[in-house]
Amino acid sequence: MALARNRRSQRAVDYWPGFVDALSTLLLAIMFLLTVFVLAQFFLSREISGKDDVLNRLTSQINELTQLLALEKSGKQDLEDALANLQASLAQSESDRTRLQQLLDSGAGASDAANARVTTLEGELDSEKQVSARAMSQIELLNQQIAALRSQIAAVEEALQASEAKDKSSQAKIADLGRRLNVALAQRVQELNRYRSDFFGRLREILSDRENIRIVGDRFVFQSEVLFPSGGSDLNEAGQAEMGKLATALLDLAREIPSEINWVLRVDGHTDNVPLSGTGRYRDNWELSSARATSVVKFLISRGVPANRLVAAGFGEFQPITEGSDDAARATNRRIELKLTER
Repeated sequence: MALARNRRSQRAVDYWPGFVDALSTLLLAIMFLLTVFVLAQFFLSREISGKDDVLNRLTSQINELTQLLALEKSGKQDLEDALANLQASLAQSESDRTRLQQLLDSGAGASDAANARVTTLEGELDSEKQVSARAMSQIELLNQQIAALRSQIAAVEEALQASEAKDKSSQAKIADLGRRLNVALAQRVQELNRYRSDFFGRLREILSDRENIRIVGDRFVFQSEVLFPSGGSDLNEAGQAEMGKLATALLDLAREIPSEINWVLRVDGHTDNVPLSGTGRYRDNWELSSARATSVVKFLISRGVPANRLVAAGFGEFQPITEGSDDAARATNRRIELKLTER
C-alpha cells in the first residue's frame, strides 16, 4: 500500500513540470509581446515627434507667408495712394499751367499800364526826396533849438541851485529869528506876569477888607451882590466905589507897563443857573451876564481907563465855579471876574 501511494504521488508530481514549462513559455511570450510593444511605441513616438516638428515648421512658414502677404497688400495700398496723390498733383499742375497761361496772356496787355505806373511812382519818389530834404533841414533847425534849450535849462538849474542855497540860508535865519521871538515872547510873558502880580498885590491892598472879593487862580472875583442889584446890570454905589478903586490901581499900573506890551483887562460876567422869566429887561442869563460885564467896562472907561485896554464878555450860567443848585452855590457862581492878560 505504501508502494501504491508512492506511485500515485509520482504520477501526480509529473503534471507540475509541464505546467511550469507552459507558464514559463507564456511569460516569455508575454515579455516578447511587451518588448515588441515598447519598441513599436518608441518608434511610433519618434515618428510622431518628427511629424510634430515638421508641422511646426510648416506652421511657421505659413505665418511668415501670411505676414509677407499682408505687407504686400499694405505696399499695394501705399502705391495706390501715392498714385492717387500723383494724379491729383498732376491735375493741380495742369490747372496752374492753365492759370499761368491766362495770366501771361493778360500780362502782356497790362505791361503798358505797369510802365505808366512806374513812371508815376518815380515822379512821386522825386517829390518825396524833396520833402525829405526839407524835413532834414527842419530837423537840423530843431536840433539847434534843442541845444539852445538845454543851455537855458542848465542855466535855470544853476539858478535853482543858487536859490536853494539861499533858501537854506533864509531858513536858518528864520529859525534863528523864531528862537529870538520865542525868547522875546517869554520875556514879555514874564514881564506881564510880574505886572499882573503887582496889579493883584495892589488890588489885595485896596480890596482886602471885603469878604465878597477873592482871588481864584489868576483872576479877581467880585460877587455880583457887591456890584449890582438883583436882576440888574447898573452898578450900585458900593460897586461904583469898588470899581473906582480898581480904576485907580489900573491907571497906576498902565503908566508902569511898557507900551510894547499889548495888555488888556478882561471883564467876564457870570450868572447862576436860575433862568430869567423873559418878560423883564433881559431875556436870559446870556444877556444879563454880558450887560453886567459891559457896565463894568463902561464905568472904568468913564474913570479914564483906555478903552483899548478893556474887554467885556458874558458867559451866562455855563461856567460855574461851584456845582450845585443850592443858595450858596448860586451865590458863588454869580460873579464878575477880572483877568489881566495879553491881547
